[in-house]
Amino acid sequence: MTYPDPKRVRTKRHTVCLDDYEDALVQALANYKGEQLGTLLRDLAIKEAREFLGSMHEPSLDQRTA
Repeated sequence: MTYPDPKRVRTKRHTVCLDDYEDALVQALANYKGEQLGTLLRDLAIKEAREFLGSMHEPSLDQRTA
């Protein structure tokens, strides 16, 4: 299977260490939103990075294409 943009394939992995309280918090949020934990954490990280860097809306960073 080929992809229209091979750079959009998510192959980069990062480890995040959480304590019991932090884990319970993000697990509860993922459960509440009905999302997978990894998806939720990725969305939160990208949102925070965009806000911190003050980047404008960049379609290349969108998770979903229309």
